[in-house]
Amino acid sequence: MSEEVWSAHETTPDAIEASLRDMLRRQYAAHGSIAPARVLNLIVVVDRSWKGEIANRLERVGRYHPSRTVLCAVEDGRKTLDALAVMGYGETRPGGMCVVREQVEIEMGPEHLDRLDTIVDPVIVSELATVLWTPHGHEQAIRALRRIMDVMLLDSDDQPDAGDGLMRSADLLGSAYVVDLAWLRTTPWRERLAASFDPPHRLPALGCVDRLTIRHHERSAASALLLAGWLSSRLDWEPGPLEAMNGSGLRGVAARSGGEVEVALETREQDAPGLAGVTISGANGFSLSLDRGRGGLQARAAWDGTERCWQVLGASRGEGGILGEGVRQALLRDATYAPALEAARRFSS
Repeated sequence: MSEEVWSAHETTPDAIEASLRDMLRRQYAAHGSIAPARVLNLIVVVDRSWKGEIANRLERVGRYHPSRTVLCAVEDGRKTLDALAVMGYGETRPGGMCVVREQVEIEMGPEHLDRLDTIVDPVIVSELATVLWTPHGHEQAIRALRRIMDVMLLDSDDQPDAGDGLMRSADLLGSAYVVDLAWLRTTPWRERLAASFDPPHRLPALGCVDRLTIRHHERSAASALLLAGWLSSRLDWEPGPLEAMNGSGLRGVAARSGGEVEVALETREQDAPGLAGVTISGANGFSLSLDRGRGGLQARAAWDGTERCWQVLGASRGEGGILGEGVRQALLRDATYAPALEAARRFSS
């Protein structure tokens, strides 16, 4: 990877934008086979002390890397803007094209957040979808950038209270498309549950479900609620509030046609955030359990009196792939998230 670097102290947004144009012009003059990526802007607002950790996470997104990343590092006491711009590209080959990746870091103070739109707007690429990610909160930045952001990237599991995290997502959904990493952690579980009931002879069992148990990391209650909300929204259940049961998790019921579904959320110890397992069962004797295991999900099912076990290989992307998937989802539209979020909020109320 070849790179050209520009940096300046006490600079301005216009100077940063001019430096990017100059670097691109020089690179194109020297290597006519390069082209800037023009798909997606990503604005990241972080505490300066955590800048390195967030930068490392961004490096691991792989082929879903944004076209231009603008990292805003907020430092208490800072009054001026310092900036670093990096333009990198791989080896160019005769007859081929090489895509340029652009990264900008702007160090600023808390007082800059209220007018962050005037700082960032000149630096991002116009006419591209713009994603905002604020992993350390910074609600001032969200308010300032609402008019220019198209997608809000967030993690409902980051909030100490799952209900607060889901409420925040619902509020942001009114002004931008929301990509929730807590929702993406449920993707392999949703895919495998849906696939398990895909055969026509199994579909009637969905109308007889009477119990749902979701096991999750203690800091991933939002993911568990979203999975329960997804099932409720897809199967026309009426969610009821879940109540704490003496430290053993949450319990409640959802109404369905012809009966009720007992819903239980239970915490499990595990290294990675997200879900640990899910069990769905019905009055006609069927049950299906999926549990996290090495190399994939461990599945156990009972259908028509016959029980079998198997392993679903490679079912999870792992936590390392969640952020890259979040960037990819910014270019897509998942119509099932909003109904699942609404049902999850009713479970958490």
